[in-house]
Amino acid sequence: MFNNQYSTIDFHFSSEFLSYSGDSRLKRWNFDDRGRPFAINCWPIMKFLSGLALFLMFLPAAAPVPVTTFDTPAAHGSEGPNLSVGGDGKVYLSWLEPMTPRGYSLRFSLRTPQGWSAPKTIARGTNWFVSSVDFPSITVLSDGTLAAYWLVATGGPASEAYDIQMVFSKDGGNTWGKPIYPHRDRKKRQHGFLSLVPTADRRLAAIWLDGRNMPDEYSGNMALMYTTISSAGALGAEMQIDNRTCECCQTSLAATPDGLIAVYRDRSAKEIRDISISRFANGKWSPPEDLSKDGWEIDGCPVNGPAASSNGKNVAVAWFTAPGEKPQVNVLTSTDGGKTFGKKLRVDGGNPAGRVSVLSLPSGDAVVSWIERFGPTPSLQVRRISANGVASAPVNVSQKLGVLSGGLPKLVLAGQDILITWTDASDEARIRTAVVSF
Repeated sequence: MFNNQYSTIDFHFSSEFLSYSGDSRLKRWNFDDRGRPFAINCWPIMKFLSGLALFLMFLPAAAPVPVTTFDTPAAHGSEGPNLSVGGDGKVYLSWLEPMTPRGYSLRFSLRTPQGWSAPKTIARGTNWFVSSVDFPSITVLSDGTLAAYWLVATGGPASEAYDIQMVFSKDGGNTWGKPIYPHRDRKKRQHGFLSLVPTADRRLAAIWLDGRNMPDEYSGNMALMYTTISSAGALGAEMQIDNRTCECCQTSLAATPDGLIAVYRDRSAKEIRDISISRFANGKWSPPEDLSKDGWEIDGCPVNGPAASSNGKNVAVAWFTAPGEKPQVNVLTSTDGGKTFGKKLRVDGGNPAGRVSVLSLPSGDAVVSWIERFGPTPSLQVRRISANGVASAPVNVSQKLGVLSGGLPKLVLAGQDILITWTDASDEARIRTAVVSF
């Protein structure tokens, strides 16, 4: 076997070739199954391997993929970074920043040719629910209105009950309106893992995990809910997409020319927690169906949801699973708006922790990121997948993050740039961004 960073070549020789004995310059004696000696002539093999090695040595090496890291204005100790792109191409970075002596502020910055702009504050609070896996974001509506949300704790110190609060800005984030709740119930239950996409009619489509049907915080079924929200904060019809889902895995929502698709981690009566998909068309959601029958049985939430991205009718979905305690990160792509998908492609290096993000490109290619464990050091990895299903070599973006403290890295397409953000946890937490130039 010949190995280098970019290729692996296996050599297989027939017994007839190994038994050749016409040239005595280089022979090796072996014994057959009856103990009789016979000679193996190695000279032709040596000539072949030497020539192949010389040929491979002079092949041009694949150029490494550049990763250009940019500083952000987020203070040390900040967490929960998120990226979003408006219809005009503007890129927004949001994050949670700790306040002294306690509490957090939700801040954002705009990408400029010189780097990230001076940050602006959206809101502050001392009663917020702060998590490394469920955190705020900014979304830009089709009319340019900015929407931002955060999470407010509604129970005691050990409670996981919290609400979603959302605000809107009509002046680029200089001022913000009064908070609204996208969920109509005010029960002290979990309302989180919100996913938002703008629609053409100047509204937001929203899905989230909702515990309103649970008898208490720790038992019963978590539901996946849907509504729309106007730029004035008016709520549309509320619908239940699924009445029993995994309790705390991220949801994902994507818009295609044919409608919306929602992907999330489901939960069967037998505790199979595979990824499901539902499609919204003609005013209703389709019955959920398995995106992939992985068969991951786990009695508890793995806190590791899927990611979906669309670009016209191109759709990409990435997710983590671990059936039989064998972790893996997989990707599926579609060219018909998520109606059908191609062959599942595994992209990890053998020991992934998940925390996936995915990006669908106009070409039909996709980019996926995830966290891989290399010994004690988790690594943020990125790969590009061509439209015909060929994956590039993995690119190491950072090895300075923790599985949990690194949060959920996020990919976006900013013009021609593939931009990613994550939390660097080498010393004190610091938010990083980088352009990966495939």
